Amino acid sequence: MNNAAPAPVRPRGRPRGNPPTRESIVSAARALFLEHGYRRTTLRGVAGAAGVDPALIAYHFGSKKGLFADVMQFQCANALTVDAVLSGDPATLPDRLIDAVTDLWEDADFRRLTTRGEEAAEVIREYLERELLTRLVEFLGGRDATARATAVVTILGGLIYTRYLNPLPTPAALAPSEMRRVLTPALHAALAPRRRTAATTRAGRRGSPTPVEAPSGLAPSMAPVRLPL
Repeated sequence: MNNAAPAPVRPRGRPRGNPPTRESIVSAARALFLEHGYRRTTLRGVAGAAGVDPALIAYHFGSKKGLFADVMQFQCANALTVDAVLSGDPATLPDRLIDAVTDLWEDADFRRLTTRGEEAAEVIREYLERELLTRLVEFLGGRDATARATAVVTILGGLIYTRYLNPLPTPAALAPSEMRRVLTPALHAALAPRRRTAATTRAGRRGSPTPVEAPSGLAPSMAPVRLPL
């Protein structure tokens, strides 16, 4: 006769008491994605590593794709912290933007995650659009904030593509400090307030001339930079 007590059954759904946090699930998933890749990592395996029921992962993330997106966004947020990048001396904002991007992409683990195909590319696109571009528009302010922020993100996207995703020999061979030196003038020019066009100038002549002021958060010294041809 077997008198052994039956093994406790773990209840499905959200655990009671002190439930594991989203961060613990993301941490376990990140380790498995790095070890096994996206396709060979299962939600059941992540649940086992995190010590939770698979239903809890579905509750928080919806699917494996949603969980992978959180892992990628966690990596992006840790390295490319927008608040930290936008704070500090406005004159050195281009340097901080380039340093944040290169610091993130020079990380070997992040590079391994980005090889996971379309899932990774989609997360990167969403992060650049929703996080960096949107925050830059808010930070710059003014009538041309969207155009300026778009120019900045386009330059940074080009850096990511030509140095990391589909590397060209010359950009890939440069040290991060050299990449900063090469791209800083272009970012200064992208961030600078746009000059008034002839049409807006004529419209302003009806009254007293209105000077174009630098938006809040940008130093007046960030004038348009003339790049050598």
